[in-house]
This record gives sequence, C-alpha cells and structure tokens, in this order.
Amino acid sequence: MQTKPAVAVLGGGAWGTVLATVAARHGHEVALWEIDRAAADALARDRTSGRSVAHFRLPAEVAVSSDIGTTIAGRAMLVVAVPSAFVAATMQAVASARPPSAAAPSPIVVCASKGLEPGTGATMAEVIAANLPGARVGVLSGPSFAAEVARGLPAALVVASAEPEVDTDVQACFGGERIRIYTSNDVTGVCLGGALKNVVAIAAGISDGLSLGRNARAALVTRGLAEIARLVVAKGARTETFNGLTGLGDLVLTCTGDLSRNREVGVRLASGARLDTILAELGHVAEGVHSARAAREHARGRGVEMPITEAICAVLFEGRPATEAVQQLLMRDPRRE
Repeated sequence: MQTKPAVAVLGGGAWGTVLATVAARHGHEVALWEIDRAAADALARDRTSGRSVAHFRLPAEVAVSSDIGTTIAGRAMLVVAVPSAFVAATMQAVASARPPSAAAPSPIVVCASKGLEPGTGATMAEVIAANLPGARVGVLSGPSFAAEVARGLPAALVVASAEPEVDTDVQACFGGERIRIYTSNDVTGVCLGGALKNVVAIAAGISDGLSLGRNARAALVTRGLAEIARLVVAKGARTETFNGLTGLGDLVLTCTGDLSRNREVGVRLASGARLDTILAELGHVAEGVHSARAAREHARGRGVEMPITEAICAVLFEGRPATEAVQQLLMRDPRRE
C-alpha cells in the first residue's frame, strides 16, 4: 500500500484550517503552522480560533505549531494559505528552516492564496519560485468558500502546475466525493483569475450596497469578466482558463455570495465607511484591495483597458465617493461589446 505524503499547511486562518482538515480526513499526516505563538497555542488547545470558520473545530490529529521548522520537517507537500502579502516572507522562512541536503527531494508547494504581491504585482506562483528555488509549484483555486467546504458541501476547484505529478498529488490529497479537482497547466491564468475576481467583487459589493439591483450586478460581473480576459490574455494566459472555475466560476461566487469578504468591502464602501475602518472590522484579509492596485499597474503597462478596476482604485486609494465612481462607469461612451 502506497504511503500518503505528509502535508504541512502554512497559515492558521479559515482556509488553512479547512484544507488541513480535508487532508487529514483523507489519511494524510498533517501539521499546521500559525505564525503567532499565542494563536497557535490557542488553536492547538481549543481546536478553533477567531479566524476559523464559525462552529468549526480542527481535528485532533492535526498538529499545530508556531515553529515553521518543526511544521515542515519531513513534509513532502507544503500548502500555502497565508495572505498574499506574506507569501514571500513565508517562503523565505521555509528556505531558512529546511536543512541543507542535496539528497532531500524538492517539496511540492501548493499555493491556496488568491492575490498579487503588493508592490511587484507578481503572481503567487512567481513569488514562490523566486523565494524557494527548486520548489515544484502548484496553484489551487476556484469557487470555494471555506465555510461551505468545512460543512462538507460540494465544491469544484482547479489545480495548475507545469508538472503533472503535482496535479496528481494535489488531487489525491484534497479531491474526493465532495471536492472535485480539475487540472490545468496554465499557471498564470489560474493565478490571475483567482486574484482579479476579487477586484470585481468589490465593485459588485458597491453596486449592491447602493441598491442598484440585480441587473447592474449582472452587468458588472459580465464586464468584469471581459476586463479579466483582456489582462489575462495580455499576460500570456489562455482564454479557456478565465472561462472556467478559476475565472467565471470564482467571479460569480465572489460577486454574489454573502460570505465574500471582498464583496463586503464594497457594500461598506457604498455606505460611506472608511477603508481602514472596514479592513480593521472585517477580521479577515480582503485580497482585492491589494490586487486592485497591482492589476491597474499591469493594465496600464500593457495598454489594457480596465475601467472597473480603475474606478475601484479611485474609490480605494484616491478618496472618490462610490456613487461618483459608479456614475462615471455608467456615463462611459457606448461601444460594441
């Protein structure tokens, strides 16, 4: 009987703890790293935390530690579930903690974070490759609220990697009766689709917060998908990727679901709340805030038109009222679809 690879999940938030639970239930030996020692101790003791899914408890067989070296020791697969702004630092910590051994196989590193690196705009796959040389990188994305996965509700995801064996191992670790995992080799497309949908979700939240109706929300989702398509193609990704789970699927979920953090940011912006207040009260990271600026810079650098992204950046970073940003979108010149 083939031994299942031991797994380390890096990140003790909602998605990290749920993924650790799924892997443990599939028979993998799982360790979870939480950078904050007090939070790690509480999670190890209580099997839940303020950042966990409500009413969720981490299985007893998942070991929890704030020591990254202990967590990754002997693990063949590392699952990254920290906010995108901290992926580089996490990979640097992994590189420092790994014992120097030419005989040690390169780990599979699966990124479940959906965002672009602040400042550089790099995808998470690029960040991992740059900070952990030799890693066999995969990206896990798609429409997936952690709370629903924790309840055992069905979901479909996609794993993208340049190495087929990475896809196979991720499917075996997380796929099953309730989680269907498709594969792709379009790593850039999967990374960008997962990040850019969060920006459009903020716009959808603003529309809902202003009570503009379902027609307006549908228009935003559709035109938002067109924006994502233009930039993704300009970055060398494939059209079918953003029409799939990590593009259209995740976009629809994040723009319409009440569990969406990014949509919630938009709803609160529409009420006139300040961004810093919203983020402080949210309790979780809303990746679309960082990704909006990075997406705008990518688009401007490539001459790609992204009016929704431009409008969201104006609201987030330039103090433009949400009502004014929406009005400017509505007043754009008519054109062919």
